[in-house]
Amino acid sequence: MTAAFDKIRQILRRLPGLGSRSAERIALHLLVEHPERCAELIEALRDASMRISRCGVCGNICERVEGAEDLICGICADSSRARNTVCVVEQVPDLLAMEKSGAYRGVYHVLHGKLSPVQGIGPEQLNMSALRHRVEAGGVEELILALSNDIEGEATCHFIREQILAGGAARVSRIGFGLPSGAGIGYADSTTLRSALESRRSV
Repeated sequence: MTAAFDKIRQILRRLPGLGSRSAERIALHLLVEHPERCAELIEALRDASMRISRCGVCGNICERVEGAEDLICGICADSSRARNTVCVVEQVPDLLAMEKSGAYRGVYHVLHGKLSPVQGIGPEQLNMSALRHRVEAGGVEELILALSNDIEGEATCHFIREQILAGGAARVSRIGFGLPSGAGIGYADSTTLRSALESRRSV
């Protein structure tokens, strides 16, 4: 293999969900088998990198609108959503899974990860300060913690309860019914998520 090919393969391996074999197959597909798709992908990534960013309110992905100063996603901009209920999730795919379940009509807050001292991920690396600001601004009556059912998820929930909600202004609940230990929200089916949301408990 050439040095240029190996560089592309190594970069692809850094992407979530891709191992060495998958990265090699994708690199061969784009560079050798269908090189026309490589140019199309490069153009799409360049365009998306300039137009897509994080929502300034919740951290969801949103597209820049010409002439608009604030970056707000479609969910935050939807006046029909219950803004007094905020569902906290780890990643954008978790938000999308919740939306597909059809069981929730409030708004969200995406942390973009969970606390993990072993991996060097603390509150500063997550979208915690924005969550604190939303709570302190008032209007949040319930915070639903839809985080993974594992050690890191539990630690993140504990931090939010003790540090973000120290004043006790909002009610805190946690989903978990029907979710196996160690499982992430994004891997659950719509029926399980609906049951988990409807059976949430106060914490």
